[in-house]
Amino acid sequence: MAWSLRKLLTVLPSAFLCFSGVSVGALIPRQSGVPTVALKNGSYHGLRNPTYDQDFFLGMPFAQAPVGDLRFRNPVSLNTTWTGAKNTTQYGLACYGYGSDDWVLGNPVSEDCLTINVIRPSGTLPDAKLPVGVWIYGGGGSMGGSLDPRYNLSFIVQQSVQMGKPFIGVSLNYRLQAFGFLFGSTASKSGVTNIGYRDQRLALHWIQENIAAFGGDPTKVTIWGESAGASSVGAQLLAYGGRDDKLFRAAIQESGGHISSSRQINASSWDKYYNNITRATNCSTAGDTLACLRKLPIGVLSAVLNSSVTASVPYWGPSVDNDFIVDTGTRQLLDGKFVKVPLLHGRNFDEGTSFAPKGINTTEQFLTSVMSAGPDNATAATIAVLYPDIPAIGIPATLLGRPAPNNASLGVQWKRAAAYVGDLRQHGPRRLISQVYATNNISSWSYHFNVLVNGKPPAIGATHFQEVAFVFHNLEGLGYENAVAVDPFANMPQTYQRLATIMSRMWISFIVDGDPNTNNGKLSSAI
Repeated sequence: MAWSLRKLLTVLPSAFLCFSGVSVGALIPRQSGVPTVALKNGSYHGLRNPTYDQDFFLGMPFAQAPVGDLRFRNPVSLNTTWTGAKNTTQYGLACYGYGSDDWVLGNPVSEDCLTINVIRPSGTLPDAKLPVGVWIYGGGGSMGGSLDPRYNLSFIVQQSVQMGKPFIGVSLNYRLQAFGFLFGSTASKSGVTNIGYRDQRLALHWIQENIAAFGGDPTKVTIWGESAGASSVGAQLLAYGGRDDKLFRAAIQESGGHISSSRQINASSWDKYYNNITRATNCSTAGDTLACLRKLPIGVLSAVLNSSVTASVPYWGPSVDNDFIVDTGTRQLLDGKFVKVPLLHGRNFDEGTSFAPKGINTTEQFLTSVMSAGPDNATAATIAVLYPDIPAIGIPATLLGRPAPNNASLGVQWKRAAAYVGDLRQHGPRRLISQVYATNNISSWSYHFNVLVNGKPPAIGATHFQEVAFVFHNLEGLGYENAVAVDPFANMPQTYQRLATIMSRMWISFIVDGDPNTNNGKLSSAI
């Protein structure tokens, strides 16, 4: 049975039948000993994992530590060399962030966090020229890290070997919250804007310089992310007016993209948030407020950033700085100012349940909510007609009527609000991106994930982030035992595991071949 990407993810797992296929053995020979690699700056020794027959090189710096005077500055390339082989057997600490993705990991954070990880099939030779998939985590630009076990690349790399399409998995860290996305007139004049995206950019340059030593092909790099990670992929596609620096040949976006889900504001409008930070840190009267912020003890600065002082900041993400980002994502797309490489992208059916305001009980409240994002009275009235208060046609589809009394906090018009916000922030941008790519004759594939994942109630449906475990082929539920989630595969039908195998192999096919549908006939008998 052959499935195209678009067709595959528009059915629930219960609709899947049994598949047959031939198991493809690992194509990379097993080798003994400690894996080592010689890079531009020096050598590393990694860790061999016999369970998955993989080599791990973890926590390698790709930039100078952004501490001291390098805090709130653009990343700086490494400038030292060494003799002997350094140890790379543990993930580096996450960058300072604030939110559940950090709390569930126990907050293993540091300013010295700009590190990169490489997972490859064991025995990969330097001249193997394997394709490379580069994972960029999400978290709203304010939390997350590559050490999150939910982003373990071993499972999908193992799948790639089993299907005869091996690739090298890479993940990276980038600065978050104010450390990565400080804005305002002062930051703009100093040229220290969109720092988190610049971190990612430098990591991509590091990959170009060093991935061949791991057996990777620098001309076959695919950048790949979810949520804010997908928006990061969009930022790299838009960077410097869409200048193609040959850092990647394809892109994957899960639940995010080129278009910001929040209205972007200019530097002068951002000043009030910057001033709140400098006042709270007693830096507002300093002759150089940025220099003052750089000298603060990290504990003092972090306490301010993790407080109500930053609560009103509208978003931590892209800022139009006339340098890294020259215009809004929508405008750059329509003007053709983006790197034109193949794209695999999509959204989950009920994305809106993660972003919709709760407590909408009347049409008047719905209109007020709509206008709070910018539309005028007439536009809001039109939107209210297009999104009527009819629960049968709202989302999530798994909630057949209005929320039950024990879910009263969601609001009587929950399905209406969720349908509108989901389209506004996710599905509308996805459609526009698809249209622009088609107009420019660029290959793109679009998916729609509508699986009700284990632990999610009908009132939430197939919401944000739920496809991640399937894409990573994380059948063990690694990382979900501590996360604010339930193991997606625990006590669920075998069809869920089959879907994970099919999805992960489509992602692999795209990374390796530039087409997600080349996996037909490559399904393992394991499903």
